[in-house]
Amino acid sequence: MTGAPQPPGLLAAEAAHAQGPTLTVRQIFWRRFFRHRLAVCSLLFLILLALASAAAPLVEALLGVDGNQVDLFNAKQPPSAAHPLGTDELGRDLLVRLLYGGQVSLVVGLAAALCAAVIGTLFGLAAGYYGGRLDALLMRFTDLMMAFPALLLAIVLAAIFTPSLWIVALVIAMVNWVQVARVIYTETISLSERDFVEAERSLGASRLRILVQHIAPHLVSTMVVWATLGIATTVLLEATLSFLGIGVQPPTPSWGNIIFENQTYFTTAPWLVFIPGAAILLLALSFNVVGDALRDILDPKQKGRT
Repeated sequence: MTGAPQPPGLLAAEAAHAQGPTLTVRQIFWRRFFRHRLAVCSLLFLILLALASAAAPLVEALLGVDGNQVDLFNAKQPPSAAHPLGTDELGRDLLVRLLYGGQVSLVVGLAAALCAAVIGTLFGLAAGYYGGRLDALLMRFTDLMMAFPALLLAIVLAAIFTPSLWIVALVIAMVNWVQVARVIYTETISLSERDFVEAERSLGASRLRILVQHIAPHLVSTMVVWATLGIATTVLLEATLSFLGIGVQPPTPSWGNIIFENQTYFTTAPWLVFIPGAAILLLALSFNVVGDALRDILDPKQKGRT
């Protein structure tokens, strides 16, 4: 369809083709991404963290320790060759527990952000395109969900269900989808009024065909950006729930419950709180930086906006 708008990447590819050697959309994307040096460093950190967390059993074997084995004689030991990050209040190796906790944070963060993006996209698409009573029903429900503080609602839901890794991910998704729904809703209304959609309607295309083949593909970049930015929120919310004792339950290590278990030793063994706190900070910050870079690349109109 000649009237259909093209993604910014395709426009850039056409411009590059007119000026010189042809560049694919993928090449243009990575060229733009590598201009964001902080985003590149953040992505490398996330990759290294994911690899290190996946290799937690190997690290455990190399150090000759058991992350769940209690050794009160070596409790609260400072970093050493035997324990690179020291030991916690029960004598367990902090490095091993942090790596296992990284698995929890990454799995919960990715699963919750993906689930929230899917739910929010479905709500926003249906309400924005079909309109009428469906629009009023879905958007009023979205407004109702936004009226509740996210943390308070997550605490209530987590208290109702038996806490587990996947239940925590689902609870976080249930309180984080509303922002995605609002953004998708607004963009769907805008796209529904574009000329290429009107042309499809005049040719007799069904609503479902227009929605799936002509509107949804233009929302992929928005979904990717919001899902990436949402991971930082889900990581922080998971750590908060675990710190409050209603998230991932011990003995499964989580960065939130590691801080909770060692908070009373903040003055005598500060590394037990500072190190997992720094891990949460760096993980959330890295996802935010990568998300901002993706927004600048995939949606140049939003560049420089908050």
